[in-house]
Amino acid sequence: MSTGLIVSIVVVVIIVVLIGWGVSAYNSLVTLKNRVKNGWAQIDVQLKQRADLIPNLVNTVKGYASHESEVFTQVTAARAGVVAAASNPSTTTAQRAAAENQLSRALFNLQATAEAYPQLQANQNFMDLQNQLKELENKIAYARQIYNDVVLKLNTAIETVPTNIIAGLFHFEQAQYFEADDASRQVPQVQF
Repeated sequence: MSTGLIVSIVVVVIIVVLIGWGVSAYNSLVTLKNRVKNGWAQIDVQLKQRADLIPNLVNTVKGYASHESEVFTQVTAARAGVVAAASNPSTTTAQRAAAENQLSRALFNLQATAEAYPQLQANQNFMDLQNQLKELENKIAYARQIYNDVVLKLNTAIETVPTNIIAGLFHFEQAQYFEADDASRQVPQVQF
């Protein structure tokens, strides 16, 4: 074999390996991007269920605490903001998270208001709604964790060598984390 033929074979092998790596890197970035979309869809389902549950919770509390109109107005306005953000396709993850955090703060205030009414705490309908809301909040927290884990993997792949080359060539963008603000992380204080 001539030297020219060996060099040609080596060049072809290198090109095939580079093309194979490029296809593999591109496919892994697409997979991560789709997992981010799926993670967001899972969060979205839980958030919509929570928004649908809130009017029932508010109406139950209203029956016992009708003079607490400011709290009800906050919850209703926050829910309207969440529904508007969810139905607007141009809403960013950060904007949606801000709307959800506002709703979480309003729900926290509603829970605090409900604690002042012992007869409400004994109402089976209210207790069922509370349990449903608690379960949804746990599912939302879990879905956020999964979503943020996938966002971390995607963002890391976009930033690290050598996949950043493919990410730059095909204009892959980093995804936004879904973060809860400090006010929505408050835990109600129970006193006996």
